[in-house]
Amino acid sequence: MTDTFPLAEGYEFSHDTGRIDAERVHQWLAGDAYWALGREREKQGAAIAGSLNFGVYEAGSGDQVAYARVVTDRATFAWLCDVYVDPGVRGKGIGTSLVGQVRDHLGRFGIRRILLATHDAHGVYEKLGFAPLEKPDQWMALYFG
Repeated sequence: MTDTFPLAEGYEFSHDTGRIDAERVHQWLAGDAYWALGREREKQGAAIAGSLNFGVYEAGSGDQVAYARVVTDRATFAWLCDVYVDPGVRGKGIGTSLVGQVRDHLGRFGIRRILLATHDAHGVYEKLGFAPLEKPDQWMALYFG
């Protein structure tokens, strides 16, 4: 994919885990994200530590306004998860830009497949080349309580 999704003016993208505002990310996810409601802070910290992390920041203040996390072997497979944009900056294309930047970053590894799950943002991901599973009957999951 050669499409680029530049960030809205005044925002910057980073894949530096050291810039992640872990407390803010935890508040967003545990308090507002349907897939992570009530997630414990320690669990979120472990998820950050074991993943590639991406953020969008206000260029002037450096405040984080969006987050995405990827679980990957950096060779063949990636799972995109915990994509979140602060409600105060939604509608500016930041989510689409963030996911486009993540997609392009992962493409450098030669990864064959990036998966994600979404309840309500199919249109955002379709703009970036994501599509329903071609053979969903080949996929399985193991659920723990």
